[in-house]
Amino acid sequence: MKSATQKLLTILALSACVGGGLGACAPILLGGAMMGALMATDRRTTGTQIDDEGIELRAASGIRENLGERVHVNITSYNRQVLLTGEVPSAQDKQLAEQVLSKAPNVRSIVNEIGIMGNTTLTQRSSDALVTGRVRASMVDAKDIFSNSFKVVTERGTTYLMGRVTQREANRATDIARSIPGVQKVVRVLEIISEEELQGMPPKTSAAEAKK
Repeated sequence: MKSATQKLLTILALSACVGGGLGACAPILLGGAMMGALMATDRRTTGTQIDDEGIELRAASGIRENLGERVHVNITSYNRQVLLTGEVPSAQDKQLAEQVLSKAPNVRSIVNEIGIMGNTTLTQRSSDALVTGRVRASMVDAKDIFSNSFKVVTERGTTYLMGRVTQREANRATDIARSIPGVQKVVRVLEIISEEELQGMPPKTSAAEAKK
């Protein structure tokens, strides 16, 4: 029987294959050690990480079935809190997307940030992806926060921060994101914990140890 970690790695690999074609599978599978390291340092439990990946996959499938290819909707789940971003042509479609997600198992809460407008261009999406990459890179460079405690999503110049962090970490990450060229606005979809809660968390394997 597969361990919970192996199951999550399989889900992540399949997700990449579905989203990027079979050619995306090889890098993901070859990068299993890197993915294992990230999982080992994540503040979510392994079970919650599996739930989050499952929520994203099932919700994406449900939205395709109900709204088809005429919409652009992204689903990002962290600790079972789900962020919806993207564009749909009507308020009814925005509500339907949320209804589809609300039926998915394990969803704790939904933040619906979908815009009612035409779909963004490939150029805009590429720009958003570049901004997200810059924010993440700057978080990695910062010595006073743990970058793997955050998920970063950028949509039409708005950068969303998700994670389970202290107020100090939230403020620092917000400052970092605001300093990045191309970030027009920062929206925090964060679960704030106390410094005491952070100190009381079970110790995680370091990234270096996880790669061994």
